Amino acid sequence: MPLNTDKFLTMTSNGIRTLAAGIPVSVGIGSANQIVSTNANGKLDSSLMPSGIGSATEVMLASEALSAGDFVNIWDNAGVRSVRKADASNVARFAEGYVLTSVTNGSSATVILQGTNTAVTGLTIGVRYYLSHTNPGTATTTPPPVTTVNAIVQLLGISVATTSLNFEFDDFILLS
Repeated sequence: MPLNTDKFLTMTSNGIRTLAAGIPVSVGIGSANQIVSTNANGKLDSSLMPSGIGSATEVMLASEALSAGDFVNIWDNAGVRSVRKADASNVARFAEGYVLTSVTNGSSATVILQGTNTAVTGLTIGVRYYLSHTNPGTATTTPPPVTTVNAIVQLLGISVATTSLNFEFDDFILLS
């Protein structure tokens, strides 16, 4: 019988050797002293990392439908931290992060605050991308014209693949 490489050999408290699987996620103290396993992408789940290590994410309410790859703005929606599509035509809607999965209006969205947005498509490698002033939530190679009043120019990042844009929050320039 072939050995299952997804398991490891362990010994129970009464001396019986057993094959056991590693844990893919942590549930806290109940996961103490366990061997971990990677996910389908060969990476560790962020729940297995120490505090302060891992992706910078926050979960908040979507105040509109969001598509995978959208760049988003965090705002106070009647006392509720919410997220909406970022829009360079509105100075109050600058990009602060992005989402990797589509979310319906009123649902919880996981917002990634920095790193590589891998849910975008059609990019040209090595090109600078800006927040769009004509298509909210998206990136474009063309910033708003300098004659556009109350719009912003915000560099989102540089593409590293046709489906990957390195994003790190940066300030914007207000056009007036």
